[in-house]
Amino acid sequence: MDIKPENPWQGTPDISARIIVAIGRIASVLRAGTWEAATAENLNPAQAEILQLLRDRTQGVRLSWLAAQLSVSAASASDSVAALVTKGLVRKARAEDDGRASALWLTDAGKALAVKMAQAVGFADDAAAKLDAATQEALLVGLFRLIAQLQKTERFPALRACLSCRYFEPNAFPGTSAPHHCALVKAALPIMFLRIDCAEHVPADPQAERRNWDAFA
Repeated sequence: MDIKPENPWQGTPDISARIIVAIGRIASVLRAGTWEAATAENLNPAQAEILQLLRDRTQGVRLSWLAAQLSVSAASASDSVAALVTKGLVRKARAEDDGRASALWLTDAGKALAVKMAQAVGFADDAAAKLDAATQEALLVGLFRLIAQLQKTERFPALRACLSCRYFEPNAFPGTSAPHHCALVKAALPIMFLRIDCAEHVPADPQAERRNWDAFA
């Protein structure tokens, strides 16, 4: 005779665990789409990710930054960059802010390929776009708050996000639909326009950045 549990939902993982599983599954689907496009261009996954990290960057980035974003050693990142330089997709030159250091940029061919590869996961963008506006905003806020918590573990790489930018002024207009302010464009900043990666980003003072993320969390 089967014994039924008192709680029919007994054994269901915590909602936090299910959130992480869902994000992991989505990441796997996106990764597969990117890797498929990368394979067609004779690139490995690390090289493909480097192209995406360098996309839309007008200023060169350091090898150490790339290694941190990829969570790999500087030597491993260097090998991937060297392959991309050989393929004519990345160029290396003196850093604009330090003539003794080297920085990395995409070549025109690299920019074109980065755009093409981004289109390989356009199906995910289309899926998100089909959500109603309220769901999109709630999801964006939730992801920002999750990132804020993850950053406390010191395992999350630096972002060119609004919350880590010198121009971001949090809660300048509390209780409104556009509670924050961007000092760069001198305009109220609605939550729907918060960016994860902004080309105009200027790093904030570490203490100010920490306050921004803490307040958002």
